[in-house]
Amino acid sequence: MHITAAVLERSGDNPRPYAANSPLKLTTLTLDPPRAGELLVRIDAAGLCHSDLSVINGDRPRPMPMALGHEATGIVEALGSPDDPGFAVGDRVILAFLPSCGECARCKAGEPFMCSEGARANGEGRLLNGGRRLHDACGNDVHHHLGVSAFASHVVVDRRSAVKVDNDIPAEIAALFGCAVLTGAGAVVNSAAVKPGENVLIYGLGGVGLSALLAARASGAGVLVAIDPSAEKRALATQLGAIALDPADGVQLGAVFPEGGADVVIETVGKAFVLKAAYAAARRGGRIVTVGLPNPAETFDIPAVSLVADGKTLIGSYMGSAIPSRDIPRYIAMWRGGRLPVEKLLTSVSPMSDINTLLDLMADGSAIRQVMIPGAPT
Repeated sequence: MHITAAVLERSGDNPRPYAANSPLKLTTLTLDPPRAGELLVRIDAAGLCHSDLSVINGDRPRPMPMALGHEATGIVEALGSPDDPGFAVGDRVILAFLPSCGECARCKAGEPFMCSEGARANGEGRLLNGGRRLHDACGNDVHHHLGVSAFASHVVVDRRSAVKVDNDIPAEIAALFGCAVLTGAGAVVNSAAVKPGENVLIYGLGGVGLSALLAARASGAGVLVAIDPSAEKRALATQLGAIALDPADGVQLGAVFPEGGADVVIETVGKAFVLKAAYAAARRGGRIVTVGLPNPAETFDIPAVSLVADGKTLIGSYMGSAIPSRDIPRYIAMWRGGRLPVEKLLTSVSPMSDINTLLDLMADGSAIRQVMIPGAPT
């Protein structure tokens, strides 16, 4: 079938403004039918994430050309296996950006977020079962982004990239659970395991950082502090129950936290210098969780003795250390109960034709989560 998708031809050589230079081109591609164990999904809503921008600006090297997008929800339109017991035509699914094979050592150890086969497939721009289902007008393969390629009218995904959810969730809300919530809330709930009364500090208030803030509040955090240069994001964080600080003001955390540092620090910015500040901001014996993705060339240095002398724990958290089939329904239940107001993350809902303009807003730091509706009129 023919679909429309946003395709990136080259990575790292895309000057701003994106609205003028259009690194993402809306292109007609041929999409193969799903193979056994795969699903054809009509995309209802897709969110823009900094991980998409990181491929465009070269921070996350990926094979080109690539159809971008990894945070989305949609409706199953066809099954590659007619007798698939987990899905049916008409199901709403939320797509997760790391399929797990279920067979590698990490999957068998209960850590599917560290699946080596899923990570390899994502790095090669293919689906977990092998190969690519997207082709340009000349028949050349177009790579998949994180097994999803959600900036499109339709996608074919491995069934292990999809989580079935109730059909009554608004599409623009459901999409956010696939990355922003899964990653940010997971950093708090799974990676840090924040306990009631623990003091939490969050660096960065994009979709992931604000999801972490919501989850920390839902977990019963004591003193909750958020740091971001955006006045608008700080205002929202204040509404959500945090003390919001501007890094330009020279943050004095000793005046905020009783022990001079936080019990848990969550870093979501993806810059090595911010991670260094996050490490320093944890109290002795504190936990630092990093979910940001810096450019591979960036390095991070700390006094080596501090790991022992200060007893700090530095934790890397990929995809919020999540098991999507377990955690997405859990976070949706928290949303339904009013404990995780994910709708607060939504900056705008736009047609996919606005994608390059929306990239500028994200790069400027003026947007939290922008959602696109592929079928919306332009």
